[in-house]
Amino acid sequence: MGRIHVLSDQVANKIAAGEVVERPASVVKELLENSLDAGASDIRVEAEAGGRRLIRVADDGCGMIRDDALLALERHATSKISRVEELESIATLGFRGEALPSIASVSRMVLETRAAEEEAGARIEVAGGRILSVNECVRPPGTAITVRDLFFNVPARRKFLRSEQTELAHIASLVTHYSLAHPAKSFELVHEGRKLLDAPPVLTAAERVFQVFGAEALEELIELEPRTAQEGRFALSGFISRPQVQKSNRNSIFLFVNRRLIRDRLLLHAISAAYANLMPPSAFPFALLFIDCDPAEVDVNVHPSKTEVRFRASSFVHDFVRDTLREALVASRPAPAAPLPSPVPAPPRVEPQPGARLPFSEFTQAIEDFRFTGIRGEAPRSVLPELRLSEPPGPAPRLDLSAAPAAEPADLPRLRLPDTHAAIPAGIALDVPSSMASLDDVRILGQLHDSFIIAAGPDGLWIIDQHVAHERILFEQFLDRLLRGRVEQQRLLLPLVVTLTPAQEADYQRIAGELERAGFETEPFGQRTIAIKAVPADLPPAAVEQVFFEILEIADAEMRRAAPEDFRRSLAASLACRAAIKINMRLEPEKMEWLVRTLARTRYPMSCPHGRPVALRYSNRDILRSFHRI
Repeated sequence: MGRIHVLSDQVANKIAAGEVVERPASVVKELLENSLDAGASDIRVEAEAGGRRLIRVADDGCGMIRDDALLALERHATSKISRVEELESIATLGFRGEALPSIASVSRMVLETRAAEEEAGARIEVAGGRILSVNECVRPPGTAITVRDLFFNVPARRKFLRSEQTELAHIASLVTHYSLAHPAKSFELVHEGRKLLDAPPVLTAAERVFQVFGAEALEELIELEPRTAQEGRFALSGFISRPQVQKSNRNSIFLFVNRRLIRDRLLLHAISAAYANLMPPSAFPFALLFIDCDPAEVDVNVHPSKTEVRFRASSFVHDFVRDTLREALVASRPAPAAPLPSPVPAPPRVEPQPGARLPFSEFTQAIEDFRFTGIRGEAPRSVLPELRLSEPPGPAPRLDLSAAPAAEPADLPRLRLPDTHAAIPAGIALDVPSSMASLDDVRILGQLHDSFIIAAGPDGLWIIDQHVAHERILFEQFLDRLLRGRVEQQRLLLPLVVTLTPAQEADYQRIAGELERAGFETEPFGQRTIAIKAVPADLPPAAVEQVFFEILEIADAEMRRAAPEDFRRSLAASLACRAAIKINMRLEPEKMEWLVRTLARTRYPMSCPHGRPVALRYSNRDILRSFHRI
């Protein structure tokens, strides 16, 4: 007898279940998508023990007649497609006919359903893939599927499930985000009698976001204006967070293609590219994106769980998403903000002596003490040493810079001190307006620690990081020149000779054209040796070698998978960082004035190319609240 044999249907169904049903949330996903395909407008999900003991999904969709319900338990039985050509243009969420038999093979399942034209419904009970009973039942039109004891006959799979709270979190996340994708439908999630989500129908996606996440979350998001491309074949809408809303992982990025929840590396890269130079590389945004397209433009039959897709015009979709998101971010000009501390009882009022003035150090310390007592209930700390202003807090010279060129003053110092950053104490109630146009109206007071520009305006007190402000200015200037053509060069008195590793030499060969475009003049100077003869005009000679090796690292990390435009942005960010003025550097009033006015004219003045905030503001209202004046 031969060694090859055909597996039984029971074994084959369990193997298929291993691909389709990974955890309780997988069951909810398949049943939820079936309800949506059935045209349901009211969907209720119940669970117990994180879905291990019970999952029940009930809807008011079209339902099934008795024969169809029995056939639906067979593998590859479906009403979604009938011809192979239809696989090229799938418009439904389900289509393979594997979900119900796979779930039934690893659980005790009861299917109750009734079509609107039928007088009685059908109730089918299945355990471990075997039909136990088929009866009539009385129920409204629609379908309810109850799944008990998931993986009761596959103990190896059951023991790999996570804690009840973790499995419940996956279910809640799934139901929540499908509710966001379908605001016109009603969704309800109940766990052991406790209602976790109750989302009745609403008219707009913004109302559903408000309904699910609340007003504060909605204020932190930018709603994308619906945008179409290629004569309406692609449409993009949704919500993205402002750059100051930073997550530690990609778990807050939710992508829908034709209202199907997916994971896609192409779209994740497009989102990262949109936030490039606006958010630190280690941080991630919140994104809720809906891409609607002609079903023929996307292949959804590439993964057993249908969570991955493949676009036929992948490069176009990547650029469409990236450009749309970046335009929305630039147009909104968002900026970071920190919440105010909780109110605390006002401390005893101390009357100042006649004619006394409150030093700036005591003003900042008062707010810091208020933060500490408000958050931790501790006594105010001892007064810090006075933070002196490098210029007197009187009127600073005003310059007419309306016609000033967007270039750095010739005598602005560069690259003389270590590039370190003084930290703003965490938790201080700082606020930055959504638009930085008010920077045009501020009055420069001076410098704090020769590192931060202090300015007063009609809207409050401003603190501007001079290094990252100049970095943002230089980044946009350099990037504009880079995209227009060759950057201005400065020749070195003596060529700088650098030795490369084999990997660096390969990277150099790959980006030699981009280096020339960026203003570097290089030529081979022996085995794995390069002579650098000219560099971009804004780059200090002392930083040439460090920047050159930084560019090779960028090429190694990004050039293999990123578009040339992304590499150029990273290159411009590296050059801008090295050419910008540093902290611990005293500036004359004219230079501070120029820096602030030029920053206000940049396209995105609130963050540096690496995502750090440029300016913070104590608003008038927050100052009054901190002193219990309101």
